Amino acid sequence: MKHKRYILSYLIILLIGVVHFAVEAQQKNSAHLGNFSGEWKSTESISMGGNIVCSYDEGDRMLSNTMKIMEQANYLTIDVPNPSPDAPLAVSQEKLLFDGKQSQINHGPDRGKKYTAKLSADRRTMTINSIVHLTTTTPGLINVQERVFVYVTEVWKLSSDRKSITVQTNAKSTLIGNDRSWKTVFHKVG
Repeated sequence: MKHKRYILSYLIILLIGVVHFAVEAQQKNSAHLGNFSGEWKSTESISMGGNIVCSYDEGDRMLSNTMKIMEQANYLTIDVPNPSPDAPLAVSQEKLLFDGKQSQINHGPDRGKKYTAKLSADRRTMTINSIVHLTTTTPGLINVQERVFVYVTEVWKLSSDRKSITVQTNAKSTLIGNDRSWKTVFHKVG
């Protein structure tokens, strides 16, 4: 009878130890997961680094050097302040879904974009593929409008200390024809 109590006590202590180590391992594992949430600033916008038009509207996140990101399990939202002096408190928002389905933003037939987003398993790398469409005046011809497509790939990498995001951008325009590649770094505010 005494041996059964010792064995039962030993098994309870062993079970508590196993549960404790499993919880500790899970906490350490989730501590390495990234999270893009926060307010971020850069010295220049993403689109300015490549000197290529890869935005569809003045409120597009590609033109802003300030972003507020809220990450959820299956998506994140990016809020950028409206650059228009007429509406200083207005905010433009883009929602990036991680389900692989294409999202779309349209501002009439003349401009908009289609995009997909993918988040890595460790939630520290995000890839955004966009097709921006614009209607612009054909160079050298005054009254001739031309539809332009810009194919953009952004790879966002969250630093290990979670204090900066490096965005590697590659773009190709049907108007210009050659590829452009550049890097933009955002730093966490506060």
